[in-house]
Amino acid sequence: MKKIFAIMLLAVSMLSFSSCQKWLDVNNNVDAPDHIDGYLYLAGILANTNTYWDIRATSGLTQMFYNSSYSNYYNHYYSAGSDAAGETWRYVYWLHGKNLENMINQSIEAENWTLAGIGLTIKAFDWDNLTKLNADAPMKQAYEPNRLSHDYDYQEDIYPQILAWADTAIFYLTREDKSVYGNTIKDYDLAYAGDKAKWLKLAHSVIVSNLASLTCKKDFKEKYYNKLVEHAAQGIQVNADNFTCRVEGGGGDAPYSSYNNWNGVYRGNLDSGSQGDYAVQIMTGTVPEYNDEGFKVKADLKEGAEDVDPYFPYKLAEPQIICDTIKELGHFDPRVTLKIGTTDACYYKDMNDPDSIMRWKYFGAKSAGGTTPQNAAKGVVANIWGNRSAGYASSPTYDGEGRWLYHNSSPYIYMTAAELKFMLAEAHFVAGNKSAALAAFKEGVALDVEFCGQYILEGAPKKVKDDKTGEESYVNGGALPGGDHVTADCYKKMGDAYIAGPYVNGLQEKDFTLSHIMMQKYVALFPWGASEAWVDLRKYHYDIPHTKEVPTLGDGWDNITTMNYKKDTDPTKVYKGFYLDPMQVEGKSTKFDYRNEGSPCYRLRPRYNSEYMWNMPSLQNLKPTPGDALNYQCSIPWFAYPGDVDRN
Repeated sequence: MKKIFAIMLLAVSMLSFSSCQKWLDVNNNVDAPDHIDGYLYLAGILANTNTYWDIRATSGLTQMFYNSSYSNYYNHYYSAGSDAAGETWRYVYWLHGKNLENMINQSIEAENWTLAGIGLTIKAFDWDNLTKLNADAPMKQAYEPNRLSHDYDYQEDIYPQILAWADTAIFYLTREDKSVYGNTIKDYDLAYAGDKAKWLKLAHSVIVSNLASLTCKKDFKEKYYNKLVEHAAQGIQVNADNFTCRVEGGGGDAPYSSYNNWNGVYRGNLDSGSQGDYAVQIMTGTVPEYNDEGFKVKADLKEGAEDVDPYFPYKLAEPQIICDTIKELGHFDPRVTLKIGTTDACYYKDMNDPDSIMRWKYFGAKSAGGTTPQNAAKGVVANIWGNRSAGYASSPTYDGEGRWLYHNSSPYIYMTAAELKFMLAEAHFVAGNKSAALAAFKEGVALDVEFCGQYILEGAPKKVKDDKTGEESYVNGGALPGGDHVTADCYKKMGDAYIAGPYVNGLQEKDFTLSHIMMQKYVALFPWGASEAWVDLRKYHYDIPHTKEVPTLGDGWDNITTMNYKKDTDPTKVYKGFYLDPMQVEGKSTKFDYRNEGSPCYRLRPRYNSEYMWNMPSLQNLKPTPGDALNYQCSIPWFAYPGDVDRN
């Protein structure tokens, strides 16, 4: 692995010393060789697919996770003069950029069809991510040499090109390839170790992901539905085929910090983060009921009780969509034990005891850096590793190497079988095929429960004896190097029970709604897929009621201090319990920045260090909202319009 990364750096930096046969050869620049074998680009490209950096922005916009370093961003939606939320732009145009173009073009010229197909699959995946985040972007002129500015292409023109790249990738990956690769692709492929069949499934899956963002289009059923279903049948079906990128890890012993997972203890990127209260509510079955004034409704006293439960003193919204753990004999979703943190588990005492595990208490923050829990009781919002409260830096002393996907050596997750099944389920539901939607939905939940269990790294308790008293006590953080707070066997038993229960296999078609699909997809995407969850929230317009095609000032929001909202009892509301600032709902009344004119965020701005420094004239030509407008980030992208965007 270390050898791969060393060669990766060579490829990305375009360095080669193998051709230095003379002391000086003006016809062969050793710092910019004329040719690099295509496979040498591959590891560097995959290792620099930096989708996690922009999750710092999109996780807060989806209320999955708040990062205190982005606290102003969640009201402003951009940071003037900085590259905040510009990493996808950076890796698509620069880190991948000409490296990926060279890999594709050289492979086609050499008739290395497998490598060409892999490259085009990555390119389609890249641009699907980019346009979903930023909407409009320079595409046709992106890599033309000798240009000092690049015209922008609109999203409705980028989408067909993504499909064309993916279709061409499929063509190359199914074409007979007589190239003799040996182990070159296998050794440099950090995703699939050279398994062409899996790359082929990913190419089909990129098409599904692209088309799934168009389910709210008026012509979805006629124009996109059949193609989505066709490619879904050939895409990722099982977790063994998930698009992930392996990570070496090693903590402080790693040669480079970047060898460790972005979410891991060593890099500490989640130190300033807090799990969002909405994510905690839906994963613990504690979405509260709100009255007409937007306040939570107090729970009724149980017979013989002197007071309500201090952990959750409110009435529950009916129905809960994911689980109802808080109820006596409730149905528990064990994914919560892995995805979010609780200090109730920090001593690792009851890792194999479902009765104890189901009583753990979870709290979420209402804003970046905030510690207000989702209920009135004074609770502790744990950090994501669960061994201390939020705000404390990750530490090998407490957290060891980390746990689950927050471990130093956990792989990066880019696309899963569960995610694809939920996309298929939504497409079926929107097209009116409810029975097929329910079947895909059940597959999706089961796949995600299985997926989560694959990354359990069991921790263990540790006791210390007091030298004076001789008494033993458990150590916070357990026996290092840390790990998950639940055993794999216990998780599987609880997972099997959850899938067999009323929220998955027991769910009847008559009770099945779009909310079940989209909210389960939201849970499956937490936290690695926050940007994809943001696609869904935007295409359903954050559940803002409106009478025109898309929400506007006076038809969705009134000004910067108030916003209309669908109540949870509204059958058309997709995300039950989700309320944006500045809605007049308890705890959701923070004002947006005045420059947003009352609108929520609909796109990330292009990277400042390139576009706003040297490509401003092209940005200013964008319609209907120019890229230099104070509220450009509120301009609604084409995929979220039922019809076409009026560019006039």
